[in-house]
Amino acid sequence: MTHPRSSVYAPRGACATSQPLAAAAGARILARGGNAVDAAIAAAAALTVVQPGSNDIGGDLFAIVWDGQRLHGLNASGRAPAALTREALLAAGPAAAATDAHGGAQADAGAYGAVPPHGWAPVTVPGAPAGWRDLHGRFGQLPFAELFQDAVSYAEQGYPVSPRVAASWQQGVARYRQLAGQGPEFAEWGRVWTIDGEAPRAGARWRNPAGAGTLRLIADSRAEAFYQGEIADAMVAAAAGTGGYLGAADLAEHTSSWVDPISVEFAGHRVWELPPNGQGIAALQALGILGRLDLAGADEQERWHAEIEAIKLGFADAHAYVADPDRVAVPVAGMLDPAYLAQRARLVGPKAADPPPGDPARGGTVYLCTADADGLMVSLIQSNYQGFGSYVAVPGYGFGLQNRGAGFSLDPRHPNVLAPGKRPFHTIIPGFLTRADGAPVGPFGVMGGHMQPQGHVQLVTRTLLDGLDPQSALAAPRWYWHAGRRVYAEPTTAAEVLTGLRQRDHDLVSDAGAAFFGHGQAIWRLPEGGYQAGSEPRADGCAIGW
Repeated sequence: MTHPRSSVYAPRGACATSQPLAAAAGARILARGGNAVDAAIAAAAALTVVQPGSNDIGGDLFAIVWDGQRLHGLNASGRAPAALTREALLAAGPAAAATDAHGGAQADAGAYGAVPPHGWAPVTVPGAPAGWRDLHGRFGQLPFAELFQDAVSYAEQGYPVSPRVAASWQQGVARYRQLAGQGPEFAEWGRVWTIDGEAPRAGARWRNPAGAGTLRLIADSRAEAFYQGEIADAMVAAAAGTGGYLGAADLAEHTSSWVDPISVEFAGHRVWELPPNGQGIAALQALGILGRLDLAGADEQERWHAEIEAIKLGFADAHAYVADPDRVAVPVAGMLDPAYLAQRARLVGPKAADPPPGDPARGGTVYLCTADADGLMVSLIQSNYQGFGSYVAVPGYGFGLQNRGAGFSLDPRHPNVLAPGKRPFHTIIPGFLTRADGAPVGPFGVMGGHMQPQGHVQLVTRTLLDGLDPQSALAAPRWYWHAGRRVYAEPTTAAEVLTGLRQRDHDLVSDAGAAFFGHGQAIWRLPEGGYQAGSEPRADGCAIGW
């Protein structure tokens, strides 16, 4: 049961996603005796079908799981193929200027250009199917194949496309028309994702029988077919036939990584993120900085200013230092050191600034969350990266490949420089909140490229400083810092807040559309048992309890 203006209260469990059919898939698993991990996998698989343009089978996944006693992190992101070297990419032609989700130049491109955002160049090994398998292998309860029943049904029998998904699909098709004649690698995408060359309209019934077959193969083989079987062979053949870099060994050697989440204390709680190669550390740094500012009695425009300046400082360090920790030493401890955060907090002044990175060594995504009656809770996010990703689809298998490689730098001096077998800088980040004593509160997340750490900061502050319930915290007006002093604010933002930010020298755009501000969900555990859950009002999704 859902209500657009209040959180969902549930006695035994909950599932919240950005698309109602996926939320229903997760809730059905809970009702059939599955646990929160089973429900999360079911919802994640369904989202690849019912919310294309945000995620796909060929994307990546990150998750945080509370097992009743402690947190576990799963990094299920893929690596660059062995053949995808910086030298090979530069030799293939001029590196196109990459852009972020809102059209801004990639921050670390420098004089070297950046990895092109479409075609085979940005395709890294997809990690989502292995992520589903690995989550289930450690925590799952129901049979793995059973978790794919709704996703397969939606793909095979079809479903009516929801309004916001239809709108983003139209944008994806418009972009595809610009790419369609540029190479054979783009031909299959149009056959899979358009109807007579057009995007399906809202309410139109969409079917993807080839995608259903792929999901069945993944379900029946526990993802083995994806990495060393029939689907792997199809991906390798597609790459070989259309100028791609992906090889059989790249897929066969793929592994997920179990990691320990990292955290900072804020307002009597601890906020948890996954360590790099993701950007969650930017949110933690921002919250660590805010916790060292005197915000008592601050009005809304003062708070927004402080939050914006803190996230700028977090991003400055994240863009300078975050890379694959298996290949580069990332100074995580230094970036979260209390003395360093206090030093960075002193840079927050009364006016908008353009901060440089510090020296810590010396001092288009979908999000979902689930919870069950036994206290197991999951924070999970998976993504193509930008919209439909690379616009490369696998012939005969009904899915597309991500463009996560566009997150690499081509500057040889940067820790995030492209290299074979390396994971790129990742934008997708699941979050989790506990009390300072370690008691769990619950999972949360906000998708949307570089909006994600900003959304995490805003959701946490509205929850812990303003006392809002999940739905109200998600519905509150948001800001999005883009670059320099440019800040976007929602039209519903109070006039005095906008005036105050302009007086503080922020370059403010106050009529930005919903696409700038991300889509989020949250589930909090209630003190007397049960849960309260909220889902993004800017998307089609919902929270379902039982």
